Amino acid sequence: MEVPIYNKDAQVVGTIDLDDDIFNRSINEPSLHQAVVRQLSNARVGTASTKTRGEVSGSGAKAWRQKGTGRARQGSRKAPHWKGGGVAFGPHPRSYKQDMPQKARRLAIKSALSAKVANQRLIILEQLEMEQPRTKEMLEILRKMSITSSALLVLPKPDSSVELATRNIPNVKTITAQSLSVVDILRYNYLLMPVESVRQVEATLG
Repeated sequence: MEVPIYNKDAQVVGTIDLDDDIFNRSINEPSLHQAVVRQLSNARVGTASTKTRGEVSGSGAKAWRQKGTGRARQGSRKAPHWKGGGVAFGPHPRSYKQDMPQKARRLAIKSALSAKVANQRLIILEQLEMEQPRTKEMLEILRKMSITSSALLVLPKPDSSVELATRNIPNVKTITAQSLSVVDILRYNYLLMPVESVRQVEATLG
Protein backbone atom coordinates (compact mmCIF):
# COMPACT_ATOMS: atom_id res chain seq x y z
CA MET A 1 0.00 0.00 0.00
CA GLU A 2 1.14 3.55 -0.70
CA VAL A 3 1.12 6.31 1.88
CA PRO A 4 2.38 9.90 1.59
CA ILE A 5 5.76 11.09 2.82
CA TYR A 6 5.88 14.46 4.62
CA ASN A 7 8.65 16.91 5.28
CA LYS A 8 9.03 18.94 8.47
CA ASP A 9 6.56 21.52 7.15
CA ALA A 10 3.85 18.84 6.74
CA GLN A 11 4.07 19.06 2.95
CA VAL A 12 3.75 15.91 0.85
CA VAL A 13 7.06 15.29 -0.91
CA GLY A 14 6.38 11.79 -2.25
CA THR A 15 4.93 8.39 -1.47
CA ILE A 16 6.25 5.18 0.00
CA ASP A 17 5.12 1.63 -0.69
CA LEU A 18 4.63 -0.14 2.64
CA ASP A 19 4.87 -3.90 3.06
CA ASP A 20 1.27 -5.17 3.29
CA ASP A 21 2.35 -8.10 5.46
CA ILE A 22 3.52 -5.64 8.13
CA PHE A 23 1.40 -2.50 7.76
CA ASN A 24 -1.81 -3.77 6.15
CA ARG A 25 -2.79 -7.09 7.67
CA SER A 26 -5.70 -8.27 9.77
CA ILE A 27 -5.30 -7.45 13.46
CA ASN A 28 -4.65 -10.47 15.67
CA GLU A 29 -6.09 -9.42 19.03
CA PRO A 30 -5.04 -12.55 21.00
CA SER A 31 -1.40 -12.03 20.02
CA LEU A 32 -1.64 -8.33 20.87
CA HIS A 33 -3.06 -9.11 24.30
CA GLN A 34 -0.47 -11.78 25.03
CA ALA A 35 2.38 -9.50 23.94
CA VAL A 36 1.18 -6.63 26.14
CA VAL A 37 0.73 -8.88 29.19
CA ARG A 38 4.16 -10.43 28.59
CA GLN A 39 5.95 -7.09 28.27
CA LEU A 40 4.32 -5.61 31.36
CA SER A 41 4.99 -8.79 33.37
CA ASN A 42 8.65 -8.90 32.32
CA ALA A 43 9.02 -5.29 33.49
CA ARG A 44 8.02 -6.23 37.04
CA VAL A 45 10.93 -6.44 39.45
CA GLY A 46 9.40 -8.99 41.81
CA THR A 47 11.51 -7.98 44.81
CA ALA A 48 8.68 -7.60 47.36
CA SER A 49 9.51 -9.63 50.44
CA THR A 50 8.10 -10.30 53.92
CA LYS A 51 9.51 -12.26 56.86
CA THR A 52 7.95 -15.49 58.01
CA ARG A 53 7.72 -16.51 61.67
CA GLY A 54 11.04 -18.25 61.24
CA GLU A 55 12.80 -15.10 60.03
CA VAL A 56 11.65 -12.37 62.43
CA SER A 57 13.86 -11.49 65.38
CA GLY A 58 12.83 -12.35 68.91
CA SER A 59 12.78 -15.11 71.45
CA GLY A 60 11.44 -18.51 70.58
CA ALA A 61 10.39 -19.15 74.15
CA LYS A 62 6.83 -20.03 75.00
CA ALA A 63 4.86 -16.89 75.96
CA TRP A 64 3.50 -18.43 79.18
CA ARG A 65 2.90 -21.85 80.59
CA GLN A 66 0.42 -24.10 78.87
CA LYS A 67 -2.18 -24.43 81.61
CA GLY A 68 -3.45 -22.59 84.60
CA THR A 69 -3.29 -18.95 83.46
CA GLY A 70 -6.79 -18.69 82.02
CA ARG A 71 -5.38 -17.32 78.79
CA ALA A 72 -5.26 -18.97 75.40
CA ARG A 73 -2.31 -21.26 74.91
CA GLN A 74 0.53 -19.68 72.94
CA GLY A 75 3.62 -21.36 71.60
CA SER A 76 5.60 -18.43 70.21
CA ARG A 77 5.52 -14.65 70.04
CA LYS A 78 6.67 -14.94 66.43
CA ALA A 79 3.28 -16.23 65.31
CA PRO A 80 1.51 -14.05 62.68
CA HIS A 81 -1.25 -12.93 65.02
CA TRP A 82 1.26 -11.38 67.43
CA LYS A 83 2.51 -7.80 67.03
CA GLY A 84 6.01 -8.03 65.60
CA GLY A 85 5.41 -11.59 64.48
CA GLY A 86 5.92 -13.06 61.04
CA VAL A 87 3.66 -12.55 58.04
CA ALA A 88 1.49 -15.42 56.86
CA PHE A 89 1.36 -16.01 53.10
CA GLY A 90 3.20 -12.74 52.37
CA PRO A 91 5.06 -11.99 49.12
CA HIS A 92 8.60 -13.25 48.49
CA PRO A 93 11.06 -12.49 45.69
CA ARG A 94 9.94 -14.14 42.46
CA SER A 95 10.20 -13.79 38.71
CA TYR A 96 7.20 -12.67 36.67
CA LYS A 97 8.92 -13.46 33.37
CA GLN A 98 6.73 -14.86 30.59
CA ASP A 99 7.86 -16.44 27.35
CA MET A 100 6.31 -15.92 23.93
CA PRO A 101 7.35 -17.42 20.59
CA GLN A 102 9.26 -15.07 18.32
CA LYS A 103 6.74 -15.48 15.50
CA ALA A 104 3.90 -14.54 17.84
CA ARG A 105 5.81 -11.46 19.06
CA ARG A 106 6.39 -10.32 15.50
CA LEU A 107 2.74 -10.93 14.66
CA ALA A 108 1.72 -8.71 17.56
CA ILE A 109 3.96 -5.84 16.38
CA LYS A 110 2.63 -6.23 12.83
CA SER A 111 -0.93 -6.08 14.15
CA ALA A 112 -0.17 -2.95 16.18
CA LEU A 113 1.42 -1.22 13.18
CA SER A 114 -1.50 -2.22 10.94
CA ALA A 115 -3.91 -0.75 13.48
CA LYS A 116 -2.06 2.57 13.34
CA VAL A 117 -2.26 2.63 9.55
CA ALA A 118 -5.96 1.68 9.58
CA ASN A 119 -6.71 4.53 12.01
CA GLN A 120 -4.54 6.99 10.04
CA ARG A 121 -2.22 7.42 12.99
CA LEU A 122 1.02 6.59 11.15
CA ILE A 123 2.94 9.57 9.75
CA ILE A 124 5.92 8.92 7.50
CA LEU A 125 8.55 11.67 7.47
CA GLU A 126 11.19 12.29 4.86
CA GLN A 127 13.69 12.59 7.69
CA LEU A 128 13.75 13.70 11.31
CA GLU A 129 17.02 15.40 12.15
CA MET A 130 17.94 18.53 14.07
CA GLU A 131 21.17 20.51 14.11
CA GLN A 132 20.50 21.76 17.64
CA PRO A 133 18.21 20.29 20.33
CA ARG A 134 15.43 22.87 20.30
CA THR A 135 12.16 21.95 21.99
CA LYS A 136 10.40 24.89 20.35
CA GLU A 137 11.34 23.58 16.90
CA MET A 138 10.08 20.09 17.76
CA LEU A 139 6.79 21.50 19.04
CA GLU A 140 6.39 23.38 15.79
CA ILE A 141 6.91 20.18 13.79
CA LEU A 142 4.27 18.37 15.84
CA ARG A 143 1.87 21.30 15.47
CA LYS A 144 2.25 21.30 11.68
CA MET A 145 1.54 17.56 11.67
CA SER A 146 -1.71 18.31 13.58
CA ILE A 147 -0.58 16.19 16.52
CA THR A 148 -2.37 17.42 19.64
CA SER A 149 -2.09 14.25 21.72
CA SER A 150 0.62 11.71 22.49
CA ALA A 151 3.19 10.73 19.88
CA LEU A 152 5.95 8.15 19.51
CA LEU A 153 8.98 9.10 17.41
CA VAL A 154 10.79 6.10 15.94
CA LEU A 155 14.32 7.01 14.84
CA PRO A 156 16.58 4.85 12.65
CA LYS A 157 19.47 5.40 15.10
CA PRO A 158 20.05 7.28 18.36
CA ASP A 159 19.98 11.05 17.86
CA SER A 160 20.83 13.11 20.94
CA SER A 161 19.50 16.33 19.42
CA VAL A 162 16.04 14.90 18.77
CA GLU A 163 15.99 13.09 22.11
CA LEU A 164 16.87 16.25 24.03
CA ALA A 165 14.35 18.30 22.05
CA THR A 166 11.51 15.94 22.99
CA ARG A 167 12.54 15.18 26.56
CA ASN A 168 10.51 18.00 28.10
CA ILE A 169 7.44 17.56 25.89
CA PRO A 170 4.63 15.74 27.75
CA ASN A 171 3.32 12.52 26.16
CA VAL A 172 6.07 12.40 23.53
CA LYS A 173 8.65 9.63 23.52
CA THR A 174 11.64 8.91 21.27
CA ILE A 175 12.95 5.40 20.61
CA THR A 176 14.93 3.63 17.90
CA ALA A 177 13.46 1.24 15.34
CA GLN A 178 15.32 -1.64 16.96
CA SER A 179 13.58 -0.93 20.29
CA LEU A 180 10.04 -0.84 18.88
CA SER A 181 7.58 -2.66 21.14
CA VAL A 182 3.86 -3.39 21.19
CA VAL A 183 3.24 -1.46 24.41
CA ASP A 184 4.89 1.70 23.06
CA ILE A 185 2.95 1.51 19.78
CA LEU A 186 -0.39 1.12 21.56
CA ARG A 187 0.34 3.61 24.34
CA TYR A 188 0.82 6.59 22.02
CA ASN A 189 -1.85 7.88 19.64
CA TYR A 190 0.45 8.87 16.79
CA LEU A 191 3.47 7.12 15.33
CA LEU A 192 6.06 9.23 13.51
CA MET A 193 8.62 7.32 11.47
CA PRO A 194 11.24 8.55 9.02
CA VAL A 195 11.56 6.53 5.81
CA GLU A 196 14.78 4.95 7.04
CA SER A 197 13.05 3.69 10.18
CA VAL A 198 10.27 2.14 8.09
CA ARG A 199 12.83 0.24 6.02
CA GLN A 200 14.55 -0.99 9.17
CA VAL A 201 11.27 -2.28 10.59
CA GLU A 202 10.46 -4.02 7.31
CA ALA A 203 13.91 -5.62 7.25
CA THR A 204 13.47 -6.87 10.82
CA LEU A 205 9.88 -8.14 10.53
CA GLY A 206 9.82 -9.09 6.87
